[in-house]
Amino acid sequence: MEDNRKKELKKIAVNVRKGIIEGTYNAKSGHPGGSLSIADIMTYLYFEEMNVDPARPDDENRDRLVLSKGHTAPALYAALALRGFFPVELLKTLRKPDSILQGHPSMRYTPGVDMSTGSLGQGISAACGMALAGKLRGKDYRVYVPMGDGEIEEGQVWEAAMFAGNRKLDNLCAIVDFNNLQIDGSLDEVNSPYPIKEKFESFGWNVIEICGHCFNQIEEAFAAARQCKDKPTCIVAKTVKGKGVSYMENQCDWHGSAPNTEKYEIAMAELDKAMAELEA
Repeated sequence: MEDNRKKELKKIAVNVRKGIIEGTYNAKSGHPGGSLSIADIMTYLYFEEMNVDPARPDDENRDRLVLSKGHTAPALYAALALRGFFPVELLKTLRKPDSILQGHPSMRYTPGVDMSTGSLGQGISAACGMALAGKLRGKDYRVYVPMGDGEIEEGQVWEAAMFAGNRKLDNLCAIVDFNNLQIDGSLDEVNSPYPIKEKFESFGWNVIEICGHCFNQIEEAFAAARQCKDKPTCIVAKTVKGKGVSYMENQCDWHGSAPNTEKYEIAMAELDKAMAELEA
């Protein structure tokens, strides 16, 4: 990836993170930790990888994204807003009763949302259906499904993985946000899904392991996924929970806690500093 383009994506990712903090702070609730860890992946998907058009959010030929880890909606909303699906100012209305930006994504209310999600483990099944429909209808769109690493402890994930491998859904790309923390602790403390790579491979998937904060590796992984035939691809992206906000990094306490005013100001100052360094 050219350095200038990589820098632009890094700037967008900082703004995605600012949107996450802005939304959860104003809502006084939400899930910043896992939203911050997936911010770089979401940035790449909406600003580099996916065929989407804010002017035509329901285009039948568009690529689809199913946010299976629906509680990280702040990351999705920030990416959609910055991409032009709705005004950035609406991020401050997160979780408000009359807002189009509810705590979990709703395809009924929010432009650009392709599937209503929230119950963990179910999103990948919906994504399989979309991918199969594309195959049956002769469409060349792709379906992307970000999942949490804690989420893959759910049995339905593996039923869907078996189905996708059996149907050779090479237009399906899952992304596991592998930050090793869930709401109650580390994965191995709660209910270890390890080994992740070997599990997906056993169900007939192409698996790529990357750093989920390195845009060069992210670019290479999605390119390889597009080139892979007769197998769905799972990108296992090693990330840092709370990435970009020092006091949130690698802290499971910030899985579902919103920053107060003091913490909000610290977070925004750190993100402003990161942006200034990129613009220098």
